[in-house]
Amino acid sequence: MTDNQYPPHSRRQAPSPRMYSPALQPLLQSLLSTLADIDLAYDREREKLSESMKDPNLRTRALEKLKQHHHERREPYLQQLAMLQDRIQRGWH
Repeated sequence: MTDNQYPPHSRRQAPSPRMYSPALQPLLQSLLSTLADIDLAYDREREKLSESMKDPNLRTRALEKLKQHHHERREPYLQQLAMLQDRIQRGWH
């Protein structure tokens, strides 16, 4: 059978995976790894606080403080990641 006998959608090739500049790949991986580490530490600390604090008011305040600290820790890495993604997208257009 020739290609013309198949519906048009079946002849399309799958998009190729994006390849990043060798210089950007380690930075991207490092940023993502750091964010994952921060999230894991936050999850563990949140679980520990939830289990150990019996007073609901204290627990709520402690968890809110922990959440705020988590966002503050993540912010610089998210900003760097956004700048890196912008560089990657500009390179692909």
